[in-house]
Amino acid sequence: MSVSLQKGQKVELKKESGGALTSVMVGLGWDEAQPASGGFFKSLFNSTEEIDCDASAIICQNGKLVSNADLVYFGNLKHRSGCVTHMGDNLTGNGEGDDEQILVNLQQLPPEYDKIVFVVNIFECTSRHQHFGMIRNCFIRICDDKGKEMCRYNLSENYDNMTAMIFGELYRHNGAWKFNAIGQGTSDTGIRVLAERFK
Repeated sequence: MSVSLQKGQKVELKKESGGALTSVMVGLGWDEAQPASGGFFKSLFNSTEEIDCDASAIICQNGKLVSNADLVYFGNLKHRSGCVTHMGDNLTGNGEGDDEQILVNLQQLPPEYDKIVFVVNIFECTSRHQHFGMIRNCFIRICDDKGKEMCRYNLSENYDNMTAMIFGELYRHNGAWKFNAIGQGTSDTGIRVLAERFK
């Protein structure tokens, strides 16, 4: 049964049998709060573009990003270790379920990597005048290697004027993998700027 997490809550990830997980799928989703077809609400939000959110994984050593080669995002879909794979870019957030997915092979991830931070930013947020206050139903969820959802964190706070989001993180602790629900909005304008926070 999936665990519904609160902001700041941490949970250990393990199989139902109690054994260590070999891999997980991290799904992230969001919906546009206003109709994409235009009209009064579109003019009110001062945007003529659909909102393009980009999910990324920041893969850290000793809790820090040591190289931009450790960013997995729409411009670099597979980590050099082969253990973190972005399944592709969703340009609109339309549709049900996950908008973007990132696969993580926990068992084979090199031991020097101890944390993976999952973030989402709005593409070209400044020129398009867009922010997370224009987005609803944001969530991050973790599924086991059989595709069964283990935990989910639904973001429910007001994120007006926030242009990026630190959703959560996977991290090693005493040989086990845990997930921490973060839900921190930022005003960073892109993944490169957002990644600087972890250097």
